Amino acid sequence: MISERTTDEWFAIGDEALSVGDLYEWALRPDCGAVVVFSGTVRDHSVEEQELRSGVTHLEYEAYAAEVVPTFRDIAVEARRRWSGLGRIAMHHRTGRIELAESSVIVVVSAAHRPEAFAAARFAIDALKASAPIWKHETWDGGSDWGTGATAAMEPADVPSADEAGV
Repeated sequence: MISERTTDEWFAIGDEALSVGDLYEWALRPDCGAVVVFSGTVRDHSVEEQELRSGVTHLEYEAYAAEVVPTFRDIAVEARRRWSGLGRIAMHHRTGRIELAESSVIVVVSAAHRPEAFAAARFAIDALKASAPIWKHETWDGGSDWGTGATAAMEPADVPSADEAGV
């Protein structure tokens, strides 16, 4: 497990199970009235380049672990640049085999108000998926393969927010 934790930021990558509750509790601050938690879990299907993969049994993630935490740090810097008043930011991602309904990634953002917390959390997960050197391998009924639709990694500053992307 590679982990970096300061008073207001906590980033980790490793093969240990993730705890939504622990990250939520850590994100609480008396000056923050909003905590947004995103947990990405393994589901029983996926759609990759118009191909339905039903009966997904598990995922396996690989990462260039030494570069993940610095990327998470860059995402947090960009989130704080875009939304002032953010409290705590956490980004944790698992590697290795992950079973159905288990969390593969958790992003938590606290802020004084909910609009900033929601926007920053959405940006953080979108930027993580676009920027972090993490790869997904899926196993489903009848096959297994790497996730498709990958794009070149982006700098966090180049990732549009949901508002900018029209989402």
